[in-house]
Amino acid sequence: MGKIALITGASRGIGRQIARDFAAHGYGVVINYFKNRQAALQLQEELGSSALAVQADISDPEAVANMVQQAQAHFGDVDVLINNAGISSFGLLTEMTREQWMHVFDINVHGAYYCIREVLPAMIHNQHGVILNISSMWGVVGASCEVCYSATKAALIGLTKALAKEVGPAGIRVNCIAPGVINTDMNATLSQDALETLREETPLGRIGRPEDVSLAALFLASESASYITGQILGANGGLVV
Repeated sequence: MGKIALITGASRGIGRQIARDFAAHGYGVVINYFKNRQAALQLQEELGSSALAVQADISDPEAVANMVQQAQAHFGDVDVLINNAGISSFGLLTEMTREQWMHVFDINVHGAYYCIREVLPAMIHNQHGVILNISSMWGVVGASCEVCYSATKAALIGLTKALAKEVGPAGIRVNCIAPGVINTDMNATLSQDALETLREETPLGRIGRPEDVSLAALFLASESASYITGQILGANGGLVV
């Protein structure tokens, strides 16, 4: 087996496609999930011996530490960390409680921090590693009625740029993908009219697919991207440039 990739939020949507594509290219994949056990186990069965499903609430630092320990015991050190797990929020800022605000930050930002903190020591010791953060185009330009979500995704962009400078001397690359509107269940609440409007506003004339993100992640994790770090790749069909 080749390198090992740990993908958070991998039981559905973009994360699920990332796990499939990385496994198809020879990676051992750790499928992190929180609640969707059945989907995670189905994906593990589909991918066979190259996959391990591990339950963990990434907003809990002890759970994250245990997840990484399980990954190391099963496969060895994590070579690629993909911070994909995230939740959205919609509504006016003035109507959002502090608890709701903190919950989104706990998963989208603090969860990424906990995962990075756990895999970095081995990466530094091995003098190689790749960390990919999945942000959003709203982290670049912001979205009305998604202030909290936009703020968390902007935080991931700042984290990416700063961490790339900090760990570059250890041979570790850190990059970020900022997807546009992708056809996943996270966007299932959008009406057909809203989706059609977004499609019309997108220069490439279509809604994104999960593989548009997963294949970008595969490239950034590869040796073909060995001189790329601290960068934000917009996979949005030209909607945000």
